[in-house]
Amino acid sequence: MLSGGRIKIVDLLKTTELDRDVVVKGWVRTKRGNKNVAFIALNDGSSINNIQLVIDVAHFDEALLRRITTGACICAEGKLVASQGAGQGVEIQTRSIELYGAADPETYPLQKKGHSLEFLREIAYLRPRTNTFGAVLRIRHAMAYAIHKYFNDRGFFYLHTPLITGSDAEGAGAMFSVTTLDLNNPPRTPDGKVDYSQDFFGKPCNLTVSGQLEGELGALAMGQIYTFGPTFRAENSNTPRHLAEFWMIEPEVAFYELEDNMELAEDFLKYLIRYALDHCEDDLAFLQKMYDPELIERLKFVVDNEFIRLDYSVGIKILMESGQKFEFPVSWGLDLQSEHERFLVEKHFKKPVILINYPKEIKAFYMKLNEDGKTVRAMDVLFPKIGEIIGGSQREDNYDKLKQRIEELHIPEKDVWWYLDTRRWGSAPHSGFGLGFERLLLFVTGMANIRDVIPFPRTPKNADF
Repeated sequence: MLSGGRIKIVDLLKTTELDRDVVVKGWVRTKRGNKNVAFIALNDGSSINNIQLVIDVAHFDEALLRRITTGACICAEGKLVASQGAGQGVEIQTRSIELYGAADPETYPLQKKGHSLEFLREIAYLRPRTNTFGAVLRIRHAMAYAIHKYFNDRGFFYLHTPLITGSDAEGAGAMFSVTTLDLNNPPRTPDGKVDYSQDFFGKPCNLTVSGQLEGELGALAMGQIYTFGPTFRAENSNTPRHLAEFWMIEPEVAFYELEDNMELAEDFLKYLIRYALDHCEDDLAFLQKMYDPELIERLKFVVDNEFIRLDYSVGIKILMESGQKFEFPVSWGLDLQSEHERFLVEKHFKKPVILINYPKEIKAFYMKLNEDGKTVRAMDVLFPKIGEIIGGSQREDNYDKLKQRIEELHIPEKDVWWYLDTRRWGSAPHSGFGLGFERLLLFVTGMANIRDVIPFPRTPKNADF
């Protein structure tokens, strides 16, 4: 029971204690009825399911009932009884209602009719009140909790890596600048360039694209760590798979080689999906009914199957000999597109796939070079429907090889000297990976657009709310 005697609807719907007085508070989803009796479907966000309030109209002020419309917030008191109607086990015979906040039906955007996801993105500040986004956000919470629980129960330490950084972990270049300089009149050096020595940090800084490099420092001291925080990419990508601000989970483990990394990734993903199946049944059932008829079957497919380990070169050969017509042609040395990844998972193996040993040219500078000198100990975990869900590698622990790779890619040593230093003093084999939280949520919820699994999406030309 909560403050003011309130009981959450999720708890009321599970209870076996009937014929008792209860207090509920929430938002009206619908109101219907006739001149004698009214029925209100009330939701408080604790569950996809509503509780029905049964109202004997004769005992209530007519003006009050008129103001109770879709979107209004109310407090109701009454007796919890077995429901006479189909579709719910219990209902409340309502004695009194207090109106906290009305919602004018002429202006309130969320009426009983269905709304498109595109329209709801325009009113993202209200969409958590819909069934769809209530379900998505409850699953988002459950997955965040499960991530922390998984790592905590296995002795990992949660490391907070900086959001403001002077380095680019991915070599991507698409970073948001952080500055306090007057953009209309920045200080200049004698040769006319912006004088960052006068900026807050005394040098150019950006929002992070990854906590990995700092995470490695933690792993090389504490053994096994994970990060879980926001990351930022200034890519002008208006696609259903890209956000400018998203969340990443990045474990890093000392003494792990690529094989250990693959085992961790498979176990971690299966744990998270099993957690969703066990703890989010009602929300998953709703999303399956409304958006993705194969959702629960696909989640079980991942949990029930061993992940295939596949060398990149073998994967390329399978794709080239498949006879399949791809939009993007396949050849050794190219990064795989989503259509290639999905073919391997959905058509060829019919199992999740971990693709390993990629050409060094298409992977980041910090990945460990294989003995062939051409490939690195990289791994991507490929899932049905979405393709790559995890990217990781064994990290290069040899100082000379890492330094050579940094020079080959023309990465300024002044930006990564501290990272190189970890290979000078007590270097060790270590590995890690990154899981995009919203990519995981796309898979677990069955939603088609990544903007619909984060409360307030940040995309090109859009930073509302």
